Amino acid sequence: MRITRDLGSSHAWTLYEGELDGRRVFVKRGADFTSEAAGLRWLAEPGAVAVPEVIRSDGGELVLEWIEPANATAGAAERFGRELAALHGAGAAEFGAPWPGHIAELPMDNAPAPDWPSFYVERRVLPFVRSARDGGWLAAEDVKLIEEACALIPEVSGVAEPPSRIHGDLWSGNLLWTAERAVLIDPAAHGGHRETDLAMLALFGAPHLNTILAAYREAAPLADGWRERVPMHQLHPLLVHVCLYGEAYHGSLMSAVSQTLAL
Repeated sequence: MRITRDLGSSHAWTLYEGELDGRRVFVKRGADFTSEAAGLRWLAEPGAVAVPEVIRSDGGELVLEWIEPANATAGAAERFGRELAALHGAGAAEFGAPWPGHIAELPMDNAPAPDWPSFYVERRVLPFVRSARDGGWLAAEDVKLIEEACALIPEVSGVAEPPSRIHGDLWSGNLLWTAERAVLIDPAAHGGHRETDLAMLALFGAPHLNTILAAYREAAPLADGWRERVPMHQLHPLLVHVCLYGEAYHGSLMSAVSQTLAL
């Protein structure tokens, strides 16, 4: 493989454009990409959404199909809404995944749980509460409020649904738009709740979000109260951002906690 261009760095790894057997490729180096490669392949299985082909994953290197980006369009967003609904509808065997979890450079526990509230609280929210507390970003009163919100989640999470096949970190930066459609990159894929992906799209404002949501809801209607539950599903990604970036996200996190407590 020949590296043709240095694309800088992201988190703990470096990024490159390269050429392998006459193909343009995207290369990541400097971390264990087992989770990312497994997640991309799993998301690709149903044929519902576009993800980059995993060409090679070994040691500290991940080689992916090169995707040529373009501006997001309303047509591509509408298509993505339908495709995301189909991905979620493909389902998962359980809440969790059979590979180790990662989000950015942070590890996550993907061990199965019997239901979604248990998985979300025990595998996603509370471990990052402890990390943020130990890092000095959460005071004792913050932790107490988050724990109170967690205790409510089984009651306020809506009608129980079977595990969906979700991306798990579907903020706008992990949607790579082409001329025809959206391509999903950098997953934290697992069997989870489909509202989690939708809440992540809203967190930092995906392009044409209303179009995506309208197409999604037409293909796969959502349970009553889904909009009110968005902050609950954002607790985990906001905690991740507190762990990574500190004080800058503390206010947003505690606002989501307050809204969850008000459900």
